[in-house]
Amino acid sequence: MNTQAIAIPRERARDLRGLWMAALAIALLLMQSLAAAARPDSFADLADTISPSVVNITTSTVVAQGTGPNPIVPEGSPLEDLFREFQDRNREDGEAPRPRRSSALGSGFVISEDGYIVTNNHVIESADEVVIEFFSGEELEAKVIGTDPKTDIALLKVGADKPLPFVSFGDSDTARVGDWVVAMGNPLGQGFSVSAGIVSARNRALSGTYDDYIQTDAAINRGNSGGPLFNMDGQVIGVNTAILSPNGGSIGIGFSMASNVVSKVVNQLKEFGETRRGWLGVRIQDVTPDMAEALGLETAAGALVTDVPPGPAREAGVQQGDVITSFDGREVTDTRGLVRQVGNTAVGKAVRMLVLRDGKTKTLKITLGRREDAERAVPAAQQMDEAAPVETEMLGMTLSPVNDELRDQLSLDANTEGLVVVDVIETSEAYEKGLRAGDVITEAGQQKMTAITDLQDGVDAAKEAGRKSLLLLVRRAGEPRFVALSLED
Repeated sequence: MNTQAIAIPRERARDLRGLWMAALAIALLLMQSLAAAARPDSFADLADTISPSVVNITTSTVVAQGTGPNPIVPEGSPLEDLFREFQDRNREDGEAPRPRRSSALGSGFVISEDGYIVTNNHVIESADEVVIEFFSGEELEAKVIGTDPKTDIALLKVGADKPLPFVSFGDSDTARVGDWVVAMGNPLGQGFSVSAGIVSARNRALSGTYDDYIQTDAAINRGNSGGPLFNMDGQVIGVNTAILSPNGGSIGIGFSMASNVVSKVVNQLKEFGETRRGWLGVRIQDVTPDMAEALGLETAAGALVTDVPPGPAREAGVQQGDVITSFDGREVTDTRGLVRQVGNTAVGKAVRMLVLRDGKTKTLKITLGRREDAERAVPAAQQMDEAAPVETEMLGMTLSPVNDELRDQLSLDANTEGLVVVDVIETSEAYEKGLRAGDVITEAGQQKMTAITDLQDGVDAAKEAGRKSLLLLVRRAGEPRFVALSLED
């Protein structure tokens, strides 16, 4: 009995070990399968599917013979005479230089079967003729439907006698750092070419107001401009636009404008032939930690209003010094985010905006204008006379009230009031934070200033409130910004 009773559990144990080893083997096979799925053995099937929608773009422009780049010839050298003789030989009887045709190459992709094509604005800018070469070798002339220099996007159209193969935009917000991507285009004029890499970073900003670039290490070179960046589903998540390189060639740092930006621009260009972005009508800057302390904010977030020119914001009651914390139901983290939110909102839409003012939250309703109309408006300047300045030293600066003489010297508007920075001590915090002679301080502690006593009142009020710093509104060449200076001795 005892022997049999002991033998049965051992057999069961062997069976359990066998089952466990089998399960482990299956799990390892599944992990290998998942790894293989994450790293494809080949991009050939994807390339076969999407290649027919990618196009090469050739542009030509007529330019004057003398407008192109000339050789750099040292003045007074024998080469100077030789170069002049060469120019003279290319003229007939003293006539002006003959025009010549200049060509450039780029890439693009078809987004509809009826022939709409997306590329970079800089690829077709100033072109007299735009020729599209398809993967099949067929060539068609294109017309420009519309351009947007701010995002460097252009929309073209060709007339085809049959439906064209096309690709769709994907959701660039779902792209993750490390995802595989494929770039296609016409690098260095070599024709259709495919390169693969990963998403290296997201939300990159280069120089534009509406920049939202995907950074990739997929090889991008000259001629790739305007070409698509695909995800593994064959969707366009970016338009290849720029590279960072010391030598002009790819070093694995390329930038593609995110598809969620591009698709909105393309829809507007297709409908209107131009962009129509929302306009709030404020000048803003990021809230720094010392500014947050000076304003009594818990966190350094939001967009600080530095100026409110005539426009939708002024009509809605927005004031200088307000901190915008929410726009149309979405939190505002910084100025870049707010600019993009406003620009992506429809012109004429009424939105609710939350601002912090004097430590309290206020809700404002604003009907957005159109940025393109606002950018065409030019404000007029006026003139005014005032008394002679009286200089005083405070906060590491020599200050003087604005008067007629200073307005003339600094080309200030007639309605400018405040304190002019005459000099700044180079070892002071004011100098460290960028204040310079010629700056005009118009507010202290969000109170307007016309005299030195106003600044002293602002300092005293901040100290009484327990503030460690004082927020100044500073204008330079008409452009406002806030600076927080420490009040500690």
